[in-house]
Amino acid sequence: MLNRTQRHSALDPTTNGVSGMHARFPDPTPKDLLNPPMTDLAQTVADRGLRHVLFSFTDLFGVQRAKLVPASAVAALAADGAGFAGFAAWLHLTPADPDVLALPDPASLMVLPWQRDVAWVATNLVVEGQPLEQAPRRVLQQQLKRAEALGFAFRSGVEAEFFLLDPEQGGVADRFDRQSKPCYDQISLMRRYPLISELIGAMEELGWGPYQADHEDANGQFELNWTYADALTTADRHAFFKVMAATLAEQHGCGVSFDPKPIEGLTGNGAHLHVSLWKGGRNLFHDPAGEKGLSSLAYHFLGGLLAHARALCALTNPVPASYRRLARASTSSGSTWSPAWISYGGNNRTHLVRIPDNQRLELRLPDGAANPYLLQAAVLAAGLDGIERRLDPGPRSDANTYTDPPAAGTAQPLPGSLEEALEAFAADTILQDALGTEFCSAYQELVALLPARGGGMRPT
Repeated sequence: MLNRTQRHSALDPTTNGVSGMHARFPDPTPKDLLNPPMTDLAQTVADRGLRHVLFSFTDLFGVQRAKLVPASAVAALAADGAGFAGFAAWLHLTPADPDVLALPDPASLMVLPWQRDVAWVATNLVVEGQPLEQAPRRVLQQQLKRAEALGFAFRSGVEAEFFLLDPEQGGVADRFDRQSKPCYDQISLMRRYPLISELIGAMEELGWGPYQADHEDANGQFELNWTYADALTTADRHAFFKVMAATLAEQHGCGVSFDPKPIEGLTGNGAHLHVSLWKGGRNLFHDPAGEKGLSSLAYHFLGGLLAHARALCALTNPVPASYRRLARASTSSGSTWSPAWISYGGNNRTHLVRIPDNQRLELRLPDGAANPYLLQAAVLAAGLDGIERRLDPGPRSDANTYTDPPAAGTAQPLPGSLEEALEAFAADTILQDALGTEFCSAYQELVALLPARGGGMRPT
């Protein structure tokens, strides 16, 4: 949850979110000074004196998988790929299938701030020379190509909320963190200063442009915000952040949970997504003459989000616990801060989509279990459909939907369970066609197993 006033978050290029002051970022997509794009991975590894590189990918359940490759072997494996048995990860493959080869994307390279002789690199997955179509990073790349063909660049920022938990007892790690309204609690924030400041420093070192951190609405819950970027970069950083937060928290004696509802009665973990479309250096969502300063293009994109909202839940809210966060009774703080209805408003956090300013849309639906790549891909697919079909989102609502829910027939409720969301996803042929049959069939078959197993296959 970012500032309630002058809330920069991830997408406004004109404000920095600090004390309401205005400042322009050097570049809407700031270059990564310590990790610049490169094409020769092996040479970069040698130049930086790295000993190892983690060749990493994220599977369909959002689990990061990797092989640790010594510097001496980087050139060979960058060309040929690091081999994985696909059935051993959640990729919807069998033990009889050929190896999955992970080919690194050199532009994604990040040196581990806590282990500076090791770097992480995102990989693209191939099987027998062909892309693995259900691989999450591939799904996002395909949607970005679709946007590019329409003349758009998709930029986004994410709010990755998380809990710090006691690794032995499972409850909130800080026994003194017990205010009934703990959001922005300065004392509880500063008790975690050693960890939070280390995370901020790591993001600064990586060139992400972090600009604030706060204690969130639940006891033991925190959020760190970094500058928006192109969607693939944001997804790579989101995936890396989950590992970085967990690793550094362990070093400080805590466990981390991005689970949608780690502790009943407390506010759950959201992953609010801020989005806009660009062409060159121009934000196509901004129009001073438009309602709330947004263009007709932005409203068509919004129309797509609303039209596909129930189906999107299968991807933005992908575990049974997701539906203990959405549309549920109030929490101990007095609010869930999550939507219950398919509606949009202005600067109003009770709706599915918020219009915080004249630069962007904020989708408040996603939670911490969302796959970093599939989250971006699904939202972009829905929004592009809205643009292509010129969908009208209808009138804005300024109501507090928690106390004044929409009148009967004026807005649909969100799904009440993962099964209901999967049914909506299966019935949404437009979204299915956009995301691809290989991915959709693989994802649906795997995720459908979760309710029967209590969601236990998913990491926290």
